[in-house]
Amino acid sequence: MKAAVVTDFGKAPAYGDFRDPVAGKGETIVRVHAAPLSPIVKALASGKHYTSGAQAGFVPGVDGVGTDPEGRRVYFLFPKAPFGSMGELALVSDEMIVAIPDEISDVRAAAVATGGLASWVALTRRASVQPGATVLVNGATGAAGGMAVQIARHFGAGRVIAVGRNKTALDRLDVESRIALDDRADEALRAEFDRGVDVVLDFLWGEPAARVIAAATKNRGARSGEPRVRYVQLGTVAGDEISIRGDAFRSSGLELMGSGIGSVAIRELLAGARELLTETNSAGFDAPVTTLPLMAVADAWTGPSDIRYILSAAGHTY
Repeated sequence: MKAAVVTDFGKAPAYGDFRDPVAGKGETIVRVHAAPLSPIVKALASGKHYTSGAQAGFVPGVDGVGTDPEGRRVYFLFPKAPFGSMGELALVSDEMIVAIPDEISDVRAAAVATGGLASWVALTRRASVQPGATVLVNGATGAAGGMAVQIARHFGAGRVIAVGRNKTALDRLDVESRIALDDRADEALRAEFDRGVDVVLDFLWGEPAARVIAAATKNRGARSGEPRVRYVQLGTVAGDEISIRGDAFRSSGLELMGSGIGSVAIRELLAGARELLTETNSAGFDAPVTTLPLMAVADAWTGPSDIRYILSAAGHTY
């Protein structure tokens, strides 16, 4: 089959030939129609993600959309190595497949599931949001952040605060408050936490997270008790580490948690994907993407990082 192939952790995948997968018991071969290029895909292919394999020589891609041997359109998660989703065929456990509603296109299903699954699971399994709650999205201008805004609203958030560096992208979001990460951001963040924030969805970590946490915790310690703030860590595109003072936790209602592989069972991620895709059409979920053929994988890999790419299998058209 034709596929994108990682031959070196330090280089972009190359388009070429790769052996066809052979299904064993409990496995399905999916003919791939669309494979998202998301930050986790790049991290795994660079060898830097905490779940990366020990060596190169594989097809990247952690999820995708295609058809199973019976012709059903499906979304699939975590194809079995070395057959990732960026090939004409992917090897998938039977338990990692979700049927796609007929009214959703391949590209839309792939874009919404990849961009929205993290926040859907975070808001249903880790930090359940209640109607009327205030949700702050750190990294709202990215594809996943934009989906988080839509999903928070879907679950009844009364106030959504978007935080990010791209002022133009912030202005396009349907939110109650926009905070650009500039010299005035700390004051604006503090004002929002003074007003009240129930849940933080953080896709960035690094320096932006340090600023958000400082605003949430600095000079707290009311004798009557501080309000609960559930801070959900979802990504580290701005840095892997930050420094946090111990008294930030003792003097505030901050609760720091993660949501991802390990903190959430795989079966819950799959259940979340099924729920998200079922609700997509009625909720109007959508995410902008750029579609390229699989043979252009090198261009997508090195293209602008603020664009979400969907790669179509060789010869497949939408």
